[in-house]
Amino acid sequence: MNRFIVGPVEELPPGSRKIVRVAGREIGIFNVGGEFFALRNVCPHMGAPICRGRTRPYVSWDESAGTTPDQIAFHREGEILKCPWHLWEFDLRTGQSMHDETLQVRTYNVTQEGQTIVLYL
Repeated sequence: MNRFIVGPVEELPPGSRKIVRVAGREIGIFNVGGEFFALRNVCPHMGAPICRGRTRPYVSWDESAGTTPDQIAFHREGEILKCPWHLWEFDLRTGQSMHDETLQVRTYNVTQEGQTIVLYL
C-alpha cells in the first residue's frame, strides 16, 4: 500500500474538500465533522468529476408511519455527495449509490496522523 501526504489538517477544515492528483488519479478528500473520506473523482454513471458536486444530509421519511414528504428527517449531515452532472447521490463513507446498488464510487483509506492528512492507495 502506498502512502501519500495530502497536507496539514488545518488546510482542510470540517465541511471542506480538496481534490488531489495521486498516481495518475484525481481523488477528492472530504472533511465531514473532523472525519476524513476519500473518493475517486469519477462518477460511475457517466464519468463526471463527482467530487466537485454538493454535499448534503441523507433525507428520509417513513411512509409506513403515514408521514408525507413534507415531514422529512435529515440524517448524516454532509455525508451524501451529489454528482454535478445528473445529481445522482453517493455515500461518502462507502461510495455506494443511494439509489442503485450496482453503482459505487471507488473509495480509499485516508487518515489523520498527528496534524497531517495521509492517503493510502
